[in-house]
Amino acid sequence: MENEKKTVEIRWHGRGGQGAKTACLLLADAAFSSGKHVQGFPEYGPERMGAPITAYNRISDTENLVHSNIYHPDYVVVVDETLLHSVDVTAGLSEDGAIIINSTREPEELRKQLKGYKGKVCAVDAEKISLETLGKNFPNTPMLAATVKVSDVIDNKKFLHDMEGSFRHKFATKPNVIDGNMKALRMSMEQVKVG
Repeated sequence: MENEKKTVEIRWHGRGGQGAKTACLLLADAAFSSGKHVQGFPEYGPERMGAPITAYNRISDTENLVHSNIYHPDYVVVVDETLLHSVDVTAGLSEDGAIIINSTREPEELRKQLKGYKGKVCAVDAEKISLETLGKNFPNTPMLAATVKVSDVIDNKKFLHDMEGSFRHKFATKPNVIDGNMKALRMSMEQVKVG
């Protein structure tokens, strides 16, 4: 039972092309860099732009031998708010955890669409943040930061430090992309609303 308490399970809901799978894998990389045992994997359905996709993270302090989909997540991340109308995003979600939604609306307003979910409802305007910092709508970077902030699965300062290193490696010839992504992470951590 002790091991289960130290395992954090996260389910991501997005649409093809929005970067939910990428954010899931970036979270796995960042958690691994923090010394955690990690799993990050997508569930494939129809692989096309705009189709609903699901991805999962399992993060623990000790080796995790469970290798199944996640049916009772501690946290759910909704990268595309329109999925609230077509997918049961709160299915199995722990009321001790939280749901984090990319939305311009307040958490209290979003709660009305969550089929009686009693846990924390969090909102961040990932589109606005990404447009301001990156010039395009890439909601995955702000959603990743909001997830780290809300779940506290990784130390926030270590996360930002590791992500900067990752971005410097990935975008070595594009310093403006590095700066934009780092601004997006910081803004999202500051602006995520918890209700």
